[in-house]
Amino acid sequence: MNIAVYLGSFPGNDPVYEQKVKELGDWIGRSGNRLVYGGSKVGLMGRLAESALDAGGYVIGVEPGFFVESCLQLDGIQELIVTKTMAERRLKIIELSDAFIAFPGGTGTLEEVSEVMSRLSIGLTKSPCILYNLNGYYDHLRAQLDLMVKEGFLPEENRKKVSFAGSLDEIIEILDRKGTY
Repeated sequence: MNIAVYLGSFPGNDPVYEQKVKELGDWIGRSGNRLVYGGSKVGLMGRLAESALDAGGYVIGVEPGFFVESCLQLDGIQELIVTKTMAERRLKIIELSDAFIAFPGGTGTLEEVSEVMSRLSIGLTKSPCILYNLNGYYDHLRAQLDLMVKEGFLPEENRKKVSFAGSLDEIIEILDRKGTY
């Protein structure tokens, strides 16, 4: 299975982010799944891909050309797909992936997972979308989605298509339940 992981190009302030992203990358590599991510060597993105590679995993990076020109790509990955724009990058990652995980990150992470959530809502994908709610990172987004349901802007059945997990074990359980792992 190709698993897209959206996450920060910064390390974050809490060392637990690096610890847990390495755990996620290690699991992806050891489980025989393939990592699809933004292609960068910096921040959590780089630690995730390095961990997957160290565990014997196959890593596909998708990065816009202007990042490659700045030498931000991680060397050593098996595939690097270069796009012209960030929008093309988002679509390529979606096209390549069978499941989506949003690890803590910034506005780019939010933009990418929002695209997946929108596609789930309108039926363009049925792939699992999991927000890794490490230390409650996505509690406010969960509350916002619930408010959208309450106010009549998001049908309850579409809200249920987005899962929240507080640990790697919960992520694996969700993937098992969705029949993708």
